Amino acid sequence: MSILAHSENDNKLKSALPAGKALMLYMERIMLQNFRSYSSLSLDVGANSVVLTGSNGAGKTNLLEALSFLAPGRGIRGAKLSDVTRLGSGNQWAVSGRLQTPDGERQLGSGLVPRNDLATITSPDRRIGRLDGETLSSPAAFADILQVAWLTPQMDRLFIEGPSGRRRFLDRLVTAYHPSHSRELNTYEKVMRERNRLLSERHADMSWVGALEHRMAEHGVAVVAARLDAIQKLSQAIMESRSAFPRAALSLEGELESGLMSKPAIAVEEEFVARLSQSRKIDAQSGRTSVGPHRTDLKVTHVEKNMVAELCSTGEQKALLIGITLASARLAASQFGAPPILLLDEVAAHLDENRRGALFHELDEIGSQVWLTGTDVSLFEQMKNRATFFHVKDGKIQAE
Repeated sequence: MSILAHSENDNKLKSALPAGKALMLYMERIMLQNFRSYSSLSLDVGANSVVLTGSNGAGKTNLLEALSFLAPGRGIRGAKLSDVTRLGSGNQWAVSGRLQTPDGERQLGSGLVPRNDLATITSPDRRIGRLDGETLSSPAAFADILQVAWLTPQMDRLFIEGPSGRRRFLDRLVTAYHPSHSRELNTYEKVMRERNRLLSERHADMSWVGALEHRMAEHGVAVVAARLDAIQKLSQAIMESRSAFPRAALSLEGELESGLMSKPAIAVEEEFVARLSQSRKIDAQSGRTSVGPHRTDLKVTHVEKNMVAELCSTGEQKALLIGITLASARLAASQFGAPPILLLDEVAAHLDENRRGALFHELDEIGSQVWLTGTDVSLFEQMKNRATFFHVKDGKIQAE
């Protein structure tokens, strides 16, 4: 099925700029192939933010998820790469787009390819990236030209569930200021998995385990240093921002974090290597590494109420998340040179009219291209002169 916003509307879309700042970074066209509910899609949105409305299950979030695959990681749902392939279409999908940046137009794409299509692939559950016709070593390289951030309904429970979700949220924030962060984190996790595998063997080569532990320390300390730097900058941005959303005090909880706040990095690396060496027996028995940045937790406090986020009401937790995301987008704009593309799934559904107005006003001031979804078009009345509206129904997209 081909879903097309007709090309004759291109000029109209490009001229319908938002009421506030002209966008510096925006996805002008998005194309999908065999992705979730879409067999084929080519959607032109121009230099606008986008509002997608329609009933539940129509495919709105699927489109946001596709856009999120133009950032490092596994997208807004954290899905297995093979699981996003359209049912009955084999094992290949692709997302591509035309991106306008302050430095000009870029063509980029990401997709899952069959194992035998790439000699270097060791697992079928892997994706590649392409930028201006060239294949990238990893889609993480997109972070050098594009920042993408998102909020989804599932994240409303971020503060009351386990720390893994908060770490993922944290690392997406960090990548906005340190584009190499995702590569450092991926390398650390890859080396950690190799160490765990070796420790599970009956006659493991301990000299090789030791070499891996030194690599873990090198990349692990780099990961923690980037996190601490980003949290410090973001905390300052939150305190300085004038927002209708509550201010959040941010801190990190972890052994390496505590060490780096009082000691030089080389000393923390040496201590981490020693801790890894001492925990080999325990880690071999448990099958996992018991210490490191993969166990860090992000702690958030509602400043005005002096209350930890997990004790705040559901509405206050959502407002805290929105406030952190807005402050991060402002900071990324100053650090990166352009604000990130924001994917806000059902974010307006549980906000009152005043809070919705404040959100739309702040998004307008930041100058991000924003992709919003909702079931009720009336929720976005205040966006009617700032965004292009599309209605999603039965797997088809029509411009309003």
